[in-house]
Amino acid sequence: MASNTGQTLLALLTGAAIGAGIGILYAPDKGSKTRSKIDKERKKAQKRLNKQYNETRSNLTEQAQKAKLNFQQKLDDTLSSASHKADDILLAMEDKLEALRKQNAKLQKDVTLDKVKTTTKKATV
Repeated sequence: MASNTGQTLLALLTGAAIGAGIGILYAPDKGSKTRSKIDKERKKAQKRLNKQYNETRSNLTEQAQKAKLNFQQKLDDTLSSASHKADDILLAMEDKLEALRKQNAKLQKDVTLDKVKTTTKKATV
C-alpha cells in the first residue's frame, strides 16, 4: 500500500509540475495573471498533497494499531499456553515424586523387616 501511495504522490507532483510548465508556456495572459493562476494551482496541489498525506498517515497508524493488538493477543495466548504446559509438567513431576516417596518408604519397611527377621533368626539359633 505504501508503494501505491508513493507512486500516486509522485504522479500528482509530476502532473502538477507539467501542467504549470505548459500553462506558463501557452499563457495568453499577463505575467501577474499567470503567476496568480500558478499560485492557485500550487495551493490546490498542496491541498491534495496534504489530504493524501493525512489519509496515508491515518491508514498507517490504524494498521500499526491493528498489528500491535494482534501481536499482543498472540503473545498473551502463547504465554498462557506455556503457563498451562508448565503447570502440567509440575503436576506430573509431583505425582512421580509422590510415587517415588511411597516406593522408598516401602523399601525402607522391607529393609527394616529383613533386619528384624535376621536378628530373630540369630537369636533363635
